[in-house]
Amino acid sequence: MNIPQDLKYTKDHEWVRIEGDTATIGITDFAQGELGDIVYVEVETVDETLDREEVFGTVEAVKTVSDLYLPLSGEIIEFNESLEDEPEKVNSDPYGEGWMIKIKFSDESQLEDLLNPDSYKEILGS
Repeated sequence: MNIPQDLKYTKDHEWVRIEGDTATIGITDFAQGELGDIVYVEVETVDETLDREEVFGTVEAVKTVSDLYLPLSGEIIEFNESLEDEPEKVNSDPYGEGWMIKIKFSDESQLEDLLNPDSYKEILGS
């Protein structure tokens, strides 16, 4: 299982890449594997400001629909629109082409609550 060392993680199986005051967010390799073939990603919260743990969208797989939870409070500034035509990128490249949103986060102290790769591995039991 792929768990890049340069990212932060959540207990909800999302990854976070911090660049300045912007965070890129997607779901982890573990999450996409559990969901199976992803057929649709819906994010209708662009330009909205949401609190941490609020639902920012959904991901639909063949067998299930799962909510996506915001790991940091902030304004959603971008959605990966390529997922509208190719949602399978989340399966094939969850940490690259399969990213979901970018946010401008508003509370830097929340970064301390994100998991490092080793802590995330512990949650997975690996």
